[in-house]
Amino acid sequence: MEKEDIKKILTFTIKEKEIIRELNLPEEIFLPLFFSVRFGGDWSVNKNSKKLMSIKEKVTEYDKKTKIGYTLEKIYLFVNPEILSKEGKIYRMEKCGNKNERELVERPYITKVNGEYILEAILNPKDMEISVKHLEGPLNFYGPAAYGSSHEMEHLENNKTQGIPFWDFKYILKH
Repeated sequence: MEKEDIKKILTFTIKEKEIIRELNLPEEIFLPLFFSVRFGGDWSVNKNSKKLMSIKEKVTEYDKKTKIGYTLEKIYLFVNPEILSKEGKIYRMEKCGNKNERELVERPYITKVNGEYILEAILNPKDMEISVKHLEGPLNFYGPAAYGSSHEMEHLENNKTQGIPFWDFKYILKH
């Protein structure tokens, strides 16, 4: 790793620490948010008797005239999240980090999620900024973010996902 890269990483990490201090919250609360920012995806952690969850939504802005756009990543951090309601039924394939193969699972299409504390971080690749603010809940999620909230809550409650193994599928050749 180059000296300049190390300097950028340290500067970035120092700014994360400053945000934590300004929000006046325990540092471990931010683990799922930092994982989502740095590695992508949704994350959940049980830490010091707190359930922590980050859910990511992607929103693409596209200008048809210039043919240029960008995708915002909206990451929501929940402290002690609770799914208040679920609607719909979607069958989908998922691959969880702690399993070797994908599974067929059933997820809601819409979830309403609340928490003791909710933080929103918006990663803007156009401006190269990560804006952070506190939100009041509950929040409604649709589609992929609803699937993600359901999946991560499953981890927080049982520490494993429930699905039908990929190996139960059958190949069929159609002519």
